[in-house]
Amino acid sequence: MEKKEYFEYLEKRSTLGALYRHWLLYPKLCSLLQGKILDYGCGIGDFLRHENNSIGVDINQYNIDYCNSQGLNAKLIEPNIIPFKNNSFTSVIMDNVIEHISPNNVDDVLYEILRVLKPKGKFLIGIPGIKGYKSDDDHKCFYSEQDLINLLEAHNCKNIKSIHAPIPALWLQNYLSQYCIYVLFEHN
Repeated sequence: MEKKEYFEYLEKRSTLGALYRHWLLYPKLCSLLQGKILDYGCGIGDFLRHENNSIGVDINQYNIDYCNSQGLNAKLIEPNIIPFKNNSFTSVIMDNVIEHISPNNVDDVLYEILRVLKPKGKFLIGIPGIKGYKSDDDHKCFYSEQDLINLLEAHNCKNIKSIHAPIPALWLQNYLSQYCIYVLFEHN
């Protein structure tokens, strides 16, 4: 999907989904994060709107322009460089983004994220379930919960806990597009 097309797709998501994220999901996720938060792959700023102590980055200039027009703090990732100094953030959230990254590039992206995350910082990654993964043509790599844990442990991150949303029932990932798994890591 082209960048403008993907921006337009994000803009058309449902009001019910926005209410779910704002009132149920984000409060739960924010309780796992601390300090200054980087939203990697911030899209159109849903998380930034919810969490005042966050800054977003994205590869899509349309998303960045939109976020900035809404008074949200968002910066462009240019070429694969997050525009912040080492150890700038206490927490990073990557919500339904890693599956959009080519497996050939994922290690470079994770190294860059961990560069800006402070030691002992929290890194929360959300991934879609099976049906959600299959519902977006832009998805490049499916990760199970264990795949994600293995990947991050190879990057010197310690698995803290997992949350399944909207409810902890893994079988729902086959039937519900919105089913997501969030895994919290600590950067060693």
